[in-house]
Parts: sequence; structure tokens; C-alpha cells
Amino acid sequence: MELLDNLKTEKALKPSRDTWFKWAMRLFDHPSVGEAVWTELEELLISADVGVKTTEKLLERVRRRVKEKKLSQGPSVRNALKQEMVKMLKIEVQAPSIPLLLPKVILAVGVNGGGKTTSIAKLAYSAKNEGKRVILVAADTFRAAAIDQLKNLGEKIGVDVIAHQPGADAGAVVFDALEAARNREADEVIIDTAGRLHTKYNLMEELKKIRRVAAKDDATAPHEVLLVLDATTGQNGLTQARYFTEAVGVTGIFLAKLDGTAKGGIVLAICDELGIPIQFIGVGDGLDDMAPFDAKTFVQALCS
Repeated sequence: MELLDNLKTEKALKPSRDTWFKWAMRLFDHPSVGEAVWTELEELLISADVGVKTTEKLLERVRRRVKEKKLSQGPSVRNALKQEMVKMLKIEVQAPSIPLLLPKVILAVGVNGGGKTTSIAKLAYSAKNEGKRVILVAADTFRAAAIDQLKNLGEKIGVDVIAHQPGADAGAVVFDALEAARNREADEVIIDTAGRLHTKYNLMEELKKIRRVAAKDDATAPHEVLLVLDATTGQNGLTQARYFTEAVGVTGIFLAKLDGTAKGGIVLAICDELGIPIQFIGVGDGLDDMAPFDAKTFVQALCS
């Protein structure tokens, strides 16, 4: 399974590796590393969507390591860069401080069109293959298409979907779903939510309300708030992430559509600027096209 996940990560990062990071790594093929190399490296990393702020921080750490360890040859400096990238990406997922009550409640948030519903289906498919009983919740009641999409995916996967009519109160849908989950002894409940309302304020208030409903019978719920970010939006995704984090306390990120961008450097910016762990990456359109995020595997695939 680990080998398969590694292969998926390599496939997803091929556009980024072949476009920017291949040239970045080749800068260290020379015996020594001069100032011109650092300047060109900085330009390549910024072009790969690492961002100015994160690029400066990363290169400062690498140069400090090079100085402290008295590294001079290109290959050793390249290894130092890769090690610092891994450190930047390694954010531990916070384990619950008290034993988790079943069902585990996962609140999925993100803007419309970012791959949220498809990513939810991938999570449900993976959990079902692990032998878990999963219930999906169609709490994006503002779009009939979102409800229908989740129902179709649930039927395809073979998991129950709790839904009301379009325009229904999202909190009521979540309430009914959690009651059904307890009655059916479900292991996981994954809640799909709206990604766009009339104003950003209305959207965030709606998400806060859903969160309060989830916590009524279990104060620790939702146990995870997973933000689905579209990797192809690049730096704009950071702004989205800040809004959702302020409103509902995002605990992890599912980075969707990573295979659709040549600017995989955004992953470094997300981890550095937000301090939120990336838990999963989307690597294609199929239900099994996702992989758990691992910092070492990611850097190896990006910089090989």
C-alpha cells in the first residue's frame, strides 16, 4: 500500500518536477555553489508558487545549515535544501486528547468548484475499503446539483447519504444525519458543506452553525475540520484557507487536483504560512486517486 501511495504521489508531482524543480535541482550539479546559484534558485522557487515569504525563509535556513556544517559542494547543498523542505512540510496531526466517541465526525469545507465533494467521496471510498461504515451528509442545501452529486457518488461507493430537499436548513440535515449514524452504528460521518452563499459572512456563519449542531451530543465533534483546497488556485488558496480557519478552526487540508498544476511549490507555502498539516492529496479523477501526505515522500518525488 505504501509503495502504491508513493507511486501516486510521484505521478501527481510530475508536472511540477519536470517544470520547475528539475531545473532547481540541476543548479547543484556544479562542484561549488556561488551567489548566482542562490539567486536563480530563489527565482525558480517563487515561479513554482512557493511564494516570496516562504522562499526567503527556506533559503535562509538552508544557507545557515550550509554555513554551520561547512558544506561547499553542490550535491551536499542540494541535500541540505531537501532536508529543510521536509522539515517545513512536517506538521504533526494533532491527536485527540480524550478517547474518540463513535461516530467520528468530519466536517469538510472549501469553496465551490475546488473538488470538495469529489474529495469527500474519495475519503468515503477509502474508509469503506478499510471496513468502516460511512455516512455522507449533503449539507450543501443551497445547490440541488451538490445534493444530487453526493447522492450519485454515495450510490457508486455503496454508502448511505442523508439529504433533505434543496433549500432546507443545513443544521437540520446534520442533526438528522448524526441521529441516523448513531442508530446505524456508523464509524464515520463526513459532512459536505456549502462553499458559496450570498456573502462571505453568511457562508462562515452557516459553517459555524453546522459546527454547533455537530457538537450538541458530543462536545468534541466535529473531530476533524478538513479544508479541501484546489492546488491549481495557487497563492489564492492561502487566502481561502485563512477565512475558513478563522471561522471553523481547520485541523487539516485535503489538497485536491495536485496532478493538474505545475506549481506544486504551493504545498510549502501552505505548511509554512498556515501551520496546518496537509493530510491527503488528490492525484487524479478516480475514487482511489488520493494518497496520504508524507513530507519525505513528497520531497523525494518533487526533487528526484
